[in-house]
Amino acid sequence: MRAATVAVLGVGSWGTALALLLARNGHAVRLWGHDPEEVAPLRHERENRRYLPGIAFPAALTATADLAEALASVDLALVVVPSHAYAATLARLRPLLPAAAGFAWATKGLERDGRFLHQVTADVLGAAWPAAIISGPSFAGEVARGLPTAVTVAATDPAHAARVAALLHGSNLRAYTSSDVVGVELGGAVKNVLAIAAGIADGLGFGANARAALMTRGLAEMTRLGLAAGGQRETFMGLAGIGDLVLTCTDDQSRNRRFGLAIGRGQSAEAACAAIGQVVEGAATVHAALRLARTLGVEMPITEQVDRVLHHGEEPRRAVEILLARDPKPEIL
Repeated sequence: MRAATVAVLGVGSWGTALALLLARNGHAVRLWGHDPEEVAPLRHERENRRYLPGIAFPAALTATADLAEALASVDLALVVVPSHAYAATLARLRPLLPAAAGFAWATKGLERDGRFLHQVTADVLGAAWPAAIISGPSFAGEVARGLPTAVTVAATDPAHAARVAALLHGSNLRAYTSSDVVGVELGGAVKNVLAIAAGIADGLGFGANARAALMTRGLAEMTRLGLAAGGQRETFMGLAGIGDLVLTCTDDQSRNRRFGLAIGRGQSAEAACAAIGQVVEGAATVHAALRLARTLGVEMPITEQVDRVLHHGEEPRRAVEILLARDPKPEIL
């Protein structure tokens, strides 16, 4: 395919990793950050030493704090900011986004009121630009180092999903397409909550059996919620579902897992978050996921206990006891 011009909005580890990938694939990439003081070192040092030290920017990658400059004549705008900043970022880009551009996001989370990010996208951008979500098992550091990775690109417009996937697809990354925006989005959001639960269990020293049980029953929760919201069961058996869940629950590159580990070992949520130094999406998503579940009448006992530990003062060990004390039931309903 021809070389494209892509604006990547968000200079965190994941935004920078995707910018590196796209530039290595031969595209002209503008990496935007809202804070000029944060962007200046990226421009001068030609790397993101804060999040991905030692990985040099290709010549095709430039950094800017000027949103109009970043979006001028782009073929695709890719938003990779924390979920709490997603709506505000879209509101800023809307008057600057070229009419012929496409749009995509790689943010994993939900709005605090339980809305999906595709709903926020529709509310802010309308139907003027085709939109897609990028999700799947993909640690930023591994993508930035060029290690093999596979992701899913979902959109209601199959042609747009294929275009975005083609931009990402290369020698070290395979991009699959999907039409299940709800399922792909929900998998990427809820797995962060479940990774916190797995981290807490490991921090308490509960072992591999408990971790496997949490992951499996967590997948059941995720799937129930996804089906109730209109997702497809097959999605939760794919990269954006079980793939991302396994990755995030089992490897300490996951911020959400490390956050849970710290809490299981006795740290407060505030201290654990400060030590990590980056946004822990699952801590914010848990409230929104529960709100959505209650609206849809879906039971999510693991998610509920994570919320109680993080936001209502429940002791982690007591939360596990509550889960184990639940009445026996058939595994598959």
